[in-house]
Amino acid sequence: MRLDKYLKVSRIIKRRTVANEACDAGRVIVNGKVARASYDVKVNDIIELQLGVRAVKAKVVSVNEYAKKDEAAMMYEILEEK
Repeated sequence: MRLDKYLKVSRIIKRRTVANEACDAGRVIVNGKVARASYDVKVNDIIELQLGVRAVKAKVVSVNEYAKKDEAAMMYEILEEK
């Protein structure tokens, strides 16, 4: 699954266009490298986001094409949040 779509489905970022813009601006890092929106997300990837003053580091637990609101939080595990 594409990185921008994963961020939207997992509800880390609310809109896919915002996720796409964050990737284009270089604010999304996957496994220590700046990632493009087209990056193919895999289980155990480490995603780091810098959104304004909020910084989040999360580990991908599962990759689902669709997730209900209560299931979305189970797609990742927060490692750090600042």
